Amino acid sequence: MTGTKKDLIQYRLNRAYDTYDDAKILANKGKLNSAINRLYYSAYYAVMALLLNADLKPTTHNGTKSSFSEHFIKNGIIPKEYGKLYSQLFTWRQK
Repeated sequence: MTGTKKDLIQYRLNRAYDTYDDAKILANKGKLNSAINRLYYSAYYAVMALLLNADLKPTTHNGTKSSFSEHFIKNGIIPKEYGKLYSQLFTWRQK
C-alpha cells in the first residue's frame, strides 16, 4: 500500500472495524474459533495503527505484541486489561 502515514493508519483502522464486523457475524453463526481469529486480527489492525501513529513499525505479530506492551501498557497509556485481552486473543488464535 502506498500513501501517507495518515492513509495507512486509516486503512488499518478500517480493516479493524471490518474485521470486527466479521467476528460478530461468525459468532452469531456459532463459528467461535473463526470469530476468535477475526477478533484477534481486529485488535491486531487497531494496535498496528496505534504503533504506526507512534512511528513504531514491528515486522512480526510477536513484535507487535511486545511493542504494544512496552510503549502503551507498561507506561499506563492503555489500561492493563486491554493488554491482557490482546495477549489472550493472541494465545487463543495460536490454538
